Amino acid sequence: MLRNTEHRYGSLSIGLHWLTLLLIAAAYGLMEFRDIFPRGSAGRDLMKEFHFMVGLLILALVVVRLLVRASSPSPRIVPALSPLMLTLARLAHLALYAFLLCTPLLGWLLLSAGGKPIPFFGLELPALITPDDGLKGPIKELHETLANLGYALIALHAAAAIYHHHVLKDNTLTNMLPERK
Repeated sequence: MLRNTEHRYGSLSIGLHWLTLLLIAAAYGLMEFRDIFPRGSAGRDLMKEFHFMVGLLILALVVVRLLVRASSPSPRIVPALSPLMLTLARLAHLALYAFLLCTPLLGWLLLSAGGKPIPFFGLELPALITPDDGLKGPIKELHETLANLGYALIALHAAAAIYHHHVLKDNTLTNMLPERK
């Protein structure tokens, strides 16, 4: 089943979810491990370039995810959650989607403010703003702050999935796993 139903997520949503996770891990890994290369080296520059491209790929995937989410139902959680838990879940998802959209957009703005090319797998994307050295610092700080906040949001998301599965014993986690044959 490709599309979501009210009983479970479809393979499209499941695939996009787990692919997003892999790309987030790649984006973080590329920046965390860029220091294995000295500043100014080709290896370090390549790690940063791939970080930019993976970030933009995450942005594109999240837009697709939001379109899929808006055009198909979300599965019901069984047993049903309390109104408070539903509100907390919605807020957590809103925070995750804001992080997934804003962090790559800030990276794109940062490259634009620096007058640098915006690489995307053989293409060069247009700058979002004209070069502005005065904006580079604040944009970089905000991008890095959101990236650091992302660690907490991802941990919270994973912890919530485990909590749903092992404590509440509902179908939240199993709905996002591939269906067993």
